[in-house]
Amino acid sequence: MATYVMLTRLTPESVKSPADLKKLEKTVSERIRKDCPQVKWLANYAILGPYDYLDIFEAADEVMAARVVMIVRSFGHAVTETWTALPWERFKLVIPA
Repeated sequence: MATYVMLTRLTPESVKSPADLKKLEKTVSERIRKDCPQVKWLANYAILGPYDYLDIFEAADEVMAARVVMIVRSFGHAVTETWTALPWERFKLVIPA
């Protein structure tokens, strides 16, 4: 499984109240669990800065990671940026001696 980091920025029109935000989060999460059951969610954070959320998840490959991202985007509420993350211990193995 590969690790992916997804940054999400909500559009101003996406939520009008905190209750809307909770409902949106529940709907998106349920859809990802249904359509991507093999994806393992590792962490999610609300963050301060140019993005609103940071999610870290594992997926078998980039196709499955792209499916997660497309589900998030399909609700028309967010802009995302997604990266592959390589754990430091594995990264050290590719550094020439």
